[in-house]
Amino acid sequence: MHEAVRGQRARQIVTIAGIAGAILLFTGFMAASDADFLLKINRSIDIFGRVYKEVTANYVDDIDPEKFMQAGVDGMLGTLDPYTVYIDKENGDEVDLLTNGKYGGVGVTIGIRDGAVRVISVMDGYSAQRQGILPGDRFLTIGGVNVNNMKPDEIRNLTRGDPGSEVKVSVEREGEAHPLDFVLIREEIQVKNVTYSGFVEDGIGYIRLERFSRRAGDEVRQAIREMKLNGNLRGIILDLRGNPGGLLDAAVDVTSKFVARGSLVVSTKGRRTEGEKKYVSTEEPMLSTTPLVVLTDRNSASASEIVAGSLQDLDRGLIVGTRSFGKGLVQTIVPLNYGSQLKITTARYYIPSGRSIQEIDYMHRDRNGVFLVTPDSLRREFKTIHGRKVFELGGITPDSAVELEDLGPMVRELHRKSLFFKFANHYVNEHKTDSILTVTPVVLAEFKKYLDKEKFDFQEESEKRVKELEVIADKSHYGKDVSAELTALTAALGREKSRSFERYEDHITSELYVEIMARLKNEHGRIEASLKSDRQVLTAVGLLKDTREFARRMGMAEHSQ
Repeated sequence: MHEAVRGQRARQIVTIAGIAGAILLFTGFMAASDADFLLKINRSIDIFGRVYKEVTANYVDDIDPEKFMQAGVDGMLGTLDPYTVYIDKENGDEVDLLTNGKYGGVGVTIGIRDGAVRVISVMDGYSAQRQGILPGDRFLTIGGVNVNNMKPDEIRNLTRGDPGSEVKVSVEREGEAHPLDFVLIREEIQVKNVTYSGFVEDGIGYIRLERFSRRAGDEVRQAIREMKLNGNLRGIILDLRGNPGGLLDAAVDVTSKFVARGSLVVSTKGRRTEGEKKYVSTEEPMLSTTPLVVLTDRNSASASEIVAGSLQDLDRGLIVGTRSFGKGLVQTIVPLNYGSQLKITTARYYIPSGRSIQEIDYMHRDRNGVFLVTPDSLRREFKTIHGRKVFELGGITPDSAVELEDLGPMVRELHRKSLFFKFANHYVNEHKTDSILTVTPVVLAEFKKYLDKEKFDFQEESEKRVKELEVIADKSHYGKDVSAELTALTAALGREKSRSFERYEDHITSELYVEIMARLKNEHGRIEASLKSDRQVLTAVGLLKDTREFARRMGMAEHSQ
């Protein structure tokens, strides 16, 4: 046992040396002439190693050397930005997913619904779909392990593994009296970057790009090629909403499909001069003049912002939606010992106008310990190719700001309680249908009956305010007339609430249609159905159809004079 402990400690010391080697690799060239800087590094490594060895050997209670090491590394990196992280061997598949867009799994997407971890969608062509796993299924056991109290990430790790390996799962399904057992085969899952492409209106193409792994540019190229073959492409919408980013090279590749060959797409600058690079388009664009709209939101980050910002700076397209996240930092993945890796921020990137879009200054905090953010009033102005004003920091500001419509308290509560999700499972199970053209009054009536069965209730904003007024009136000793008025108002609001289903019918219809289509056609069906009532997509379509307004917003009319 003592030999095993000594072996573990020896491996941890080697790991420290490996991390130290990575640090020296990044700083050695820069600091070769700075003896004092190198002395500080070596002295710090010595102190860190000594503290680690002394504590693991002599602390009053047993310490797991690997967890203690992880805590030390996390503590160091925690003083930097949140993107500089240590990745152990067990989480290495996340790097493969980021870079190559693939991992070993069974082909399901899981998430929390109604307080339980359930299958959200099933990927076409993989084992889970072939064996009959359905959206809404709740995992009970995976590989013999009870997963009832596990988090989604823990369950996800159980479903993943080496391609070709088997995993037995047991699921709970609505309409089935007993659990269902499946034997699934793990396969190499090729995650799609483009999750949907097609025409949203005659001549108006649409591409949803959800990540930037190595094949993102190829998938965008294929989507454009198919749309050009299937119709007259008069305008295109590139949807980057919810896209957290990925590879910088992939962002350049995607941008190159739309901008002139030789165009500067992005440049990077780090501490070392050799880290300064310029990335230009090296191919002829597939769509050089076709009007383009890019959709962004607060979850569009990193590589998404490179694409959106470059297309904006080069006056190649209009940005519609809401301001993007504001991540202007570049990470490099460095291999360490024992299959671990270090993802470290090594540079900032700058889009063609010369601006950085990084919002948070992670190296400076205010007196309360909160990271600093430059206020809008202090953001410097830059110019696009046509002379339009754009600003640094704080993400990409849209040319046409369009907030998503507030669905209202009833619809929000239906989502929170997963009742659209649950009813879609119920409806498809009961009707065994494989198609639906619209949500009919019959379907709506069935949903209303389902809500009654589930004893659904929610609180209107007006109800909340009246209750607050009642408390104020009581504390202030208002007269009986005020109390009577509030009672009458409560009754009137109650009558209005009783017809809330009718008031929210349009939103309910749209949400039901999206969820049912997700059961019938998986994620492709969900996206296709959602586009019909998407305010930002409809705004983009309107701009692309109104060529004069599109040109005006692009500054093309002024530029041509």
